[in-house]
Amino acid sequence: MRKTAAALLLIATTFFWGITFTVVKDAVARVDVFVFLAQRFAVAAALMIFFGLLFYKLPRFATVRCGVTLGIALFSAYAFQTAALLYTTASNTGFLTGLNVVFVPILGALFFRHRIPVGVRWGVAIASIGLFLLCTGGELSINYGDILGFICAICVALHLLLTGHYAHQHNVYWITTIQMTTIAIASATIALAGGKPLFVYYPFLLWPLLLCAIFASVFAFLVQTAMQRHISAAQTALIFCLEPVFAAGYAYFAAGEKLSTVAWFGASLILVAMLIAELMPAGVITDKSILESTK
Repeated sequence: MRKTAAALLLIATTFFWGITFTVVKDAVARVDVFVFLAQRFAVAAALMIFFGLLFYKLPRFATVRCGVTLGIALFSAYAFQTAALLYTTASNTGFLTGLNVVFVPILGALFFRHRIPVGVRWGVAIASIGLFLLCTGGELSINYGDILGFICAICVALHLLLTGHYAHQHNVYWITTIQMTTIAIASATIALAGGKPLFVYYPFLLWPLLLCAIFASVFAFLVQTAMQRHISAAQTALIFCLEPVFAAGYAYFAAGEKLSTVAWFGASLILVAMLIAELMPAGVITDKSILESTK
């Protein structure tokens, strides 16, 4: 039951990331992406620090260190994804970022000795094909930006694996708070280094900022960190493959964007991949096996 509840909450998290994709896209078209990230995560960190000081003891140094590590990994993913968009298409970037679903089980087996159940293997293979069709429409041309997108996928995979590893050892609230704070500081540093005005109020940015800070940052990363205590990083990555599906669905209803038949088929394959990973007997991973794999 805990594993099922964890999966449902992670799907809810992915839903928020998916529907905010269009909102973020519109926002960064009008303001520097690192300014937006700095303000988004600064609001998220401020909210979390405020409530953390009210209800929790101060974190241990080890928790701070691990939170900073997670923040650096996630910020690196944002940075490489942003750089990739300068040199390649959004569809290529979306597909290559989604390839973290492949890297998670591979890196998990190499560095954390995670077992890769048969259901997850099949799920990863099918989800990868689905991502390719959904994000690229079946066409892909490789360039310099795609290499950066490839690196972004590795950063996302490392973040997922490290989150699953640290979540069993540290206070979930504080490790998430420190992660948000690290991303805010790193984004602000890049923005200021580029000569961008950071402490500027943009009226048009208020709604996207609050939506992303509260739902796509505070709620989403708290849920991810907490739920990865009960579900493996590989299965979390499979669930996160739903992000472009939710993004496409929201763009269809909110902005009238239409998907091709090939893209719809890709979205269907992602859903099938999740069902295979969850329903195949060999794909069931118990809480005990997750705990043992992190020792």
